[in-house]
Amino acid sequence: MQSLKKAEWVLRIAVAGEFIGHGVFAMQGKKDWIGWFANFGITDASLATQLLFLVGLMDILFALIILFRPVRIVLLWMVFWGFWTALIRPLVGMPVWDFVERWANWGAPLALLLLVGWPKTIREWFR
Repeated sequence: MQSLKKAEWVLRIAVAGEFIGHGVFAMQGKKDWIGWFANFGITDASLATQLLFLVGLMDILFALIILFRPVRIVLLWMVFWGFWTALIRPLVGMPVWDFVERWANWGAPLALLLLVGWPKTIREWFR
């Protein structure tokens, strides 16, 4: 049992670190990321910068939540968001290996979600 608790903490710290890192880059308005918005119809760089800032704030907030308590719905969001942010790279013209390299971005939150237990009810998603 002690090993599972250690594994949980390793995953909580890893997931938080990944999302804090991405959140800070987003809040700084990482130039490449702002450019990617145009691929999805958002050509106004100012709007893209504002959206990216909000995404960065959300990433950091969710990272902090996971450090304090691994809330399942937040972990599920991190799985989807980590998968999307990895997948976006080949969608904007980067090599598929940039996607493969980032599998841990969604794999770590998924592993943590499975370790804390897949919820059996809607209510459990929020605990």
